[in-house]
Amino acid sequence: MKPVSLLSLLAGTALVCGALGMRRESSAATSGAGSPSATVPTGGGASVEPRAGTECDEGFFADDGACVALPDFDGELPLLSAMENIHRERSGRWAIYEQIPRMPERPANYDRYRYPIPSGLAGGHTVISGYDLDLGDERQRRGKKLHAVGHGGLDLPAPRGTPIKLIHLEHEQGETQIVYVGHLFGNTVVTKHTVREAGRLRDYVLLYGHLDRPEPGLAAHRVVLEGETIGYVGDSDSPSLVHLHLEARRVREEVDILSTPPSRLLDRTVVCDARNVLPLRE
Repeated sequence: MKPVSLLSLLAGTALVCGALGMRRESSAATSGAGSPSATVPTGGGASVEPRAGTECDEGFFADDGACVALPDFDGELPLLSAMENIHRERSGRWAIYEQIPRMPERPANYDRYRYPIPSGLAGGHTVISGYDLDLGDERQRRGKKLHAVGHGGLDLPAPRGTPIKLIHLEHEQGETQIVYVGHLFGNTVVTKHTVREAGRLRDYVLLYGHLDRPEPGLAAHRVVLEGETIGYVGDSDSPSLVHLHLEARRVREEVDILSTPPSRLLDRTVVCDARNVLPLRE
């Protein structure tokens, strides 16, 4: 494999998420980040965040200190391609992650969105740790116990046992189905949603992680209705905080997510800023 420079990565063309088959490493699952696909050798602590006063490359826009891919507008909603971002892991190596950043017209404020648990339980706010895979490396979440850096989901604290209610996504079409109930991010429930975007239908999954327990009777392929309880907030595999880990992922092209083995759920989906698909509050 030829060496890849940070500059060429940032200037590269965004990749269509369905055309890629990048592998997942266990370190990414631990942190909730996207799937790492490669490492980039560098000579030191170089930053991939654009410098003050500089412009992003064509096809990207400056968003809160990071260069984010511009969407292509075609039809009802903009269709975003997957892009790559770079993280320095605790080991000191650079890892490239595939991810879909926030669309520029979607509000940045997390309080503008509706969630599967009651809003405002954390000092008036629902989200205490948000999506940061599209931010410069030094601005991504870190922790002493994380094997990787970055955060591809949202952390929503709530009292243990708070019911988690199914919500429909923005522009969702048809029925919502259960994909998986079991261990992934602690006790986890995964649901499949079909969304109309850019004049076509795309499948997404929502991962509800670190549950105290799922709702009894849930099983793969079962249809669930909006407002139905699918589980209860807990701290499984995350004993430092009772919270819901909510993660949105776009299903890759030609993948039947309902027949995908649990061990391949992250491989066959691309992590997405949940604000792209969550419904807005009224």
